[in-house]
Amino acid sequence: MLKECRSHGFFRGEICPNCGSKGKFLLNENELDLLGRTLAGVLRHFPQRYGVEMDEHGWVDLRDLVTAIQIRQRKFRFLKPHHIIALIQTDPKGRYKFDEGRVMATYGHSIELDLDLPTENIPSILYYPTTEEECGILLEIGLRPADRQWVHLSDTLESAMEAGHVRTTNPVIIEVDAEKAREESVVIKKAGKFIYITTEVPPEYLSRMEETEVT
Repeated sequence: MLKECRSHGFFRGEICPNCGSKGKFLLNENELDLLGRTLAGVLRHFPQRYGVEMDEHGWVDLRDLVTAIQIRQRKFRFLKPHHIIALIQTDPKGRYKFDEGRVMATYGHSIELDLDLPTENIPSILYYPTTEEECGILLEIGLRPADRQWVHLSDTLESAMEAGHVRTTNPVIIEVDAEKAREESVVIKKAGKFIYITTEVPPEYLSRMEETEVT
């Protein structure tokens, strides 16, 4: 459930985690889930389907987006800009950004964009989950995008394992020497709270983590 506390702003859940107040109701769980999936679709994959204009960095006008969703989804005729801002500010993974009346998805795109994301304060080591079958190949040829426009890296073993479990029950983790890669002109951008993206990581910056290191 999405709510707003008068003193502490937007939050998810029944009560404000800071003061315990019930807050003002904004969206129920089903509405929150549907709006999140709608944002993911429009901002990552098909802005044209909703008639939304997106710039080369992935930004769209918030009010245009609200209007487009109102028109195409009757369930959201009530939608206002603050509903989307609340979703963005409370998203646990930082999948979206809001700035000066515009919104964007920070990662997961299937459309080609020059994402407007920071390239500073990147961790020295990042992690990439894969399968046992693919690990050897990736260590030989490097990391490249598959069904998305960017390679997605995690900042912790835990988040890499979580991402890997989407594909396999026993993920193999590849360690990325991000510090050395950046020193040699590989551009890495900070996307979500735990996600970093790049167009490619050559094999010389990769190594397989042993199982004892992962567990």
